[in-house]
Amino acid sequence: MDNQVPKYVTRARASLMLGIHQAELSRISKESGLGHLERAGDQEETYFTYEELRRICMVAAHRLQAAR
Repeated sequence: MDNQVPKYVTRARASLMLGIHQAELSRISKESGLGHLERAGDQEETYFTYEELRRICMVAAHRLQAAR
């Protein structure tokens, strides 16, 4: 059985892990420059490292505090 933790996660998985909508995650990603886009033919997917997810979480938390 392979229990290795992946180095990267997709936008959909990152959205689930962080508990935010994919659209919000995409917006934060574009504004902050976090994540990287991979293209294969006409398909494209954004991937995030765990460090990038941590930083996105910090950005989202900061925005929630600022909105209060």
